[in-house]
Amino acid sequence: MAKITTTLLVITILILNSCRQKNVDPQPTDPPSQDTVAVKDKDETKKTDTVTVEKELLYDKYTLEDTYPYKDTTRRFQWEKIKAGLKTIDSMQIEHSSWGILQNYRNNNGEAPLVKEYHRNVYKRISDNYDVERYQSVPLYSLQDTVVPERYGRDGSLVKLIKGTDSTKFEKIETVYFPGEWLIPRKYVKEIADSIAFRSAIFVDRINENVVTLQKEGDKWMIRSMNPVTTGLHKPPHQQETPLGMFVIQEKKYKMFFLVDGTTETGGFAPYASRFTNGGYLHGVPVNAPRKDFIEYSASLGTTPRSHMCVRNATSHAKFIYDTFPVEGTVVFVIE
Repeated sequence: MAKITTTLLVITILILNSCRQKNVDPQPTDPPSQDTVAVKDKDETKKTDTVTVEKELLYDKYTLEDTYPYKDTTRRFQWEKIKAGLKTIDSMQIEHSSWGILQNYRNNNGEAPLVKEYHRNVYKRISDNYDVERYQSVPLYSLQDTVVPERYGRDGSLVKLIKGTDSTKFEKIETVYFPGEWLIPRKYVKEIADSIAFRSAIFVDRINENVVTLQKEGDKWMIRSMNPVTTGLHKPPHQQETPLGMFVIQEKKYKMFFLVDGTTETGGFAPYASRFTNGGYLHGVPVNAPRKDFIEYSASLGTTPRSHMCVRNATSHAKFIYDTFPVEGTVVFVIE
């Protein structure tokens, strides 16, 4: 167990602003809102607008410092954004609410209808004006128009369910990562059980290529790991960046099999995979066929984007996430 230290920071910020082979699915997002987060010493009196973060690692391999050298630059953990995200989680649970997850993995709930304004992106797929692709997304309708959707919502996104909707076809929701109330066909949203509280969080940083995991204990958020990762690379037609946003872990796979780019041939597998959006997983080092044994670490971790939307970890760290952070109870932020 690493030594407990207290992280202090008071700042006004802007919130939130893989496989080497192709993972069968691939998908970016929009601007969040401003907030003020005051992080106080554990001995001070707690106020309602504070977020207290302490370091108490449960996984201590390959641990990174708060700031660390990378080539001729310095990389860091963006604690101001991380604490803003944690405050979002805390604030949204002050009052009882019903929560749901947008779901359309591999278009299993049906291809989303065309939105009012769309274009074809560099991947030759239809996207809305916010660069959210139609594939594996869900349609969001304005409250005034249930004929043509306004925009797309990403699979895995956390939303608030607004009860009392008269329609038998639509669910009224409030999006969390970007503001707005919307109507959505019920088949695209899964309600989260009332018994689930969001006391686990994972922050993936696309700029610094690192990840931090946290758990809530009492009124404190405890840092459980601080590690290097590899995120998705923007490289059409097959590789795609890890999308920015606020998601929920939806499922886990001991082995997530992937295809060789542009084929239907299995290229290998990624171990201890936790899916949070579309074909985006947190997973261990990919194993290329015909090899079958796990690979613990890759020198590419913490360097530059090179995955297919997924977030690649050391395999033992992916197992730690797989074993520790629950499905539907873990919020995943992708920031930059």
